[in-house]
Amino acid sequence: MLRSLLHRLAALILLFLPLGEISASEPASVEIAIASYAFGPDSITVAPGTTVTWVNRDEVPHNVVAADGSFRSAALDSGESFSVTFQTAGSFTYFCALHPHMTGQVVVQPSP
Repeated sequence: MLRSLLHRLAALILLFLPLGEISASEPASVEIAIASYAFGPDSITVAPGTTVTWVNRDEVPHNVVAADGSFRSAALDSGESFSVTFQTAGSFTYFCALHPHMTGQVVVQPSP
């Protein structure tokens, strides 16, 4: 009797779960703050398919430029953002072309 009641309860719970709860997980996203003339964090490791968003929290413009030329943002005013979705494994070094001492790195690990 208890087993039957538990099965019914489990069926009810599944019935009311939103589909998003039981479907494949959504792609990951990571935010990097641009503040005090630095990227924070300055180095991250992510899985393929992750979207990285840089948000300028400084009072001066900054941009985000890949050292290999694979991406480049426009100058970002305070509060503006720029995003890149990383699909392939590798190490992506970037910098602010307006303030070249500002550097960072995104490492995309290979899929398991």
